[in-house]
Amino acid sequence: MATAKKKTARGRKQDRARVARGQKYEVGYESKKTGRSASAAKKAVKKVGNSRKRVEKRLGR
Repeated sequence: MATAKKKTARGRKQDRARVARGQKYEVGYESKKTGRSASAAKKAVKKVGNSRKRVEKRLGR
């Protein structure tokens, strides 16, 4: 019998520092947070990469 994988916070911080362009809820979160459209958020991720800091800076937050 396999043991259950232990759930830890390891890696969560790195994950929160990124925006997954293909994930509708992540793009929606950024667009709502910055007051811009979802397509603008997607374009920002494509232009500056998936770093949350750079995306928010690009969207003018």
